[in-house]
Amino acid sequence: MKKALVVGINGYGTSPLSGCINDATSFGNLIETNQDGAANFAVKIITDDKETVTKGGLKKAISELFNGANDTALLFFSGHGFSNEFGGCIVTPDYSSYDEGISMDDILKIAIKSKARNKIIILDCCHSGIFGEVDDTSGKSIISEGMTILTACRNDESAIEINGHGIFTSLLLEGLSGGAADVIGKITPGSLYSYIDKALGPWEQRPIFKTNISRFTSIRDVQPRVKINVLRNISIYFPSANYQFQLDPSYEYTQDCAKPENVKVFKELQQLQSIGLVVPVDEEYMYLVAMNSKKCRLTAVGHLYWKLSREKKI
Repeated sequence: MKKALVVGINGYGTSPLSGCINDATSFGNLIETNQDGAANFAVKIITDDKETVTKGGLKKAISELFNGANDTALLFFSGHGFSNEFGGCIVTPDYSSYDEGISMDDILKIAIKSKARNKIIILDCCHSGIFGEVDDTSGKSIISEGMTILTACRNDESAIEINGHGIFTSLLLEGLSGGAADVIGKITPGSLYSYIDKALGPWEQRPIFKTNISRFTSIRDVQPRVKINVLRNISIYFPSANYQFQLDPSYEYTQDCAKPENVKVFKELQQLQSIGLVVPVDEEYMYLVAMNSKKCRLTAVGHLYWKLSREKKI
């Protein structure tokens, strides 16, 4: 079971925000299903335009999120963040001086105690990078096994809003829509961070990624870049990782000598080449490889998917 608590708060009295409800609604609706419509996360969306958001009520909801032995528990927050000499917090509308909201340390403690296999925390708020910082007293990370943290900015930075969304969440949504997908259509926290990090290059705001896991879990699945059966064939076409596949004109459909079974194989090899798993040897294009009876080989990434195919993991 995968469940997510998605929070967006705009109403902060004299310091209102404009994009946080949009952030939460768009994010929650997107992760509720995979691209093919299959159920993904059971999502609870909390926004201040639909209900009263208080420190106590939100802390209770966070506690309920991380309660139980679920496969994945995901917390998303878009709103104001705050930090001072006592640490960081996510701000609630009932804030007051020295009682601004829910301590990030308290959220971390609740998540650490959770029996969920994967705990994912995504924060789009100012100073969010302070979440899960190294414990100065021990010098050790306090991020427990199975936990992943993705934040919009460093602990001393502001999170930017633009065009009705936080810039971080805008990129997050793009990544979840397919931009951050791997070859087989899996979108993980790691691939999302990589996507956002590259896109935010020109901006001062820098995302932060912290994790303590042995394997990434998929947040959302989209259409694979090639059909899974084509990926599985990679270990058939290449009996070993360093094998070079011999081609000739019979693989090219435009030639009189073309053989249907070879044409089918060549089309799949071209698909694998288009996603960076196969490259020509001594030629620039796969067409010329066939026409000149040359060979093609696996790339370094191709070796990885060859291994996955060989071990029947895809």
